Amino acid sequence: KGMAPPQRILFPPEKICMDWQQRQRAGAGLHNLGNTCFLNSVLQCLTYTPPLANYLLSREHSQSCRQQGFCMMCIMEAHVNKVLHSSASAIQPWTVVSVLTRIGEHFQLGMQEDAHEFLHYTVDAMQRACLSGSSDLDISSQATTIVHQIFGGFLRSRVTCLSCRAVSDSYEAFLDVPLDVKTASSVTAALEDFVKPEQLDGENCFKCSKCDKMVATTKRFTIHHMPKVLTVYLKRFEDFTGRKISKVVEYPEYLDLRPYTSQTAGEPLLYALYAVLVHSGGSCHAGHYFCYTKASNGLWYEMNDASVDGRGIDTVLRQQAYLLFYVR
Repeated sequence: KGMAPPQRILFPPEKICMDWQQRQRAGAGLHNLGNTCFLNSVLQCLTYTPPLANYLLSREHSQSCRQQGFCMMCIMEAHVNKVLHSSASAIQPWTVVSVLTRIGEHFQLGMQEDAHEFLHYTVDAMQRACLSGSSDLDISSQATTIVHQIFGGFLRSRVTCLSCRAVSDSYEAFLDVPLDVKTASSVTAALEDFVKPEQLDGENCFKCSKCDKMVATTKRFTIHHMPKVLTVYLKRFEDFTGRKISKVVEYPEYLDLRPYTSQTAGEPLLYALYAVLVHSGGSCHAGHYFCYTKASNGLWYEMNDASVDGRGIDTVLRQQAYLLFYVR
């Protein structure tokens, strides 16, 4: 509603399968190839994303891929199949490490990188692979790739004139929701802050087309189109110093997104937690990344580079989370 419909559907939404097609215990761990814990933990979170894993396990992408050279979807397909079908307790993720600079040209093997940034670049590279050969598409059509249909949503930014109450809406695509945790002690409190109207006046006045002059307004973000998989990024690193905000931020196993959407009336929009990426250490320049993921057998595992160990949900919910992954 309010957005232009896509001119082309790149992947039929009814073919996206949200529930695991095969049930098994957790797959292989990932050996650290020299400061690659950031990459290992992100890859494990993606590997246990049910709609993505189902698609990659079907090998449908590689069977029809026309891309010459680097294709992130083919690489992820090979990686996920290797992890989930391996009889070894851990594998070396060279499939991905060998293309690190193709994922993001500033990434260097041996350097500790930021896990959120790596996730962002990886999902972006997968999206580009799905758009290969169709670059002239409108923004609504670009959002119909399998990658965007899984991870992507749209935010609505609504500006309301405080003089005449005229409303102006704009929409932007997102692949994750960044939450400020400086003042919030839980994900739900941070989401409430995220959708709280912000008053724009003084230097930030806005030209109202109805009043035909600069006026004070309120601006409010809401989630307008729900993603199938919600990635929440807790902004734990301060912008200039890189110092870490190490406080406890509570997050639920089940999250109702309904109160943070453009249409707050209606059924709850429930999301279930399936992966938690943790950073331990004092700043973004140091420390260690590991994660907890829920395998297709419904059990939780701590994945710390090469080791994979079963854990209870109470342990999972007590972590200093950096990234949270929820599935609709």
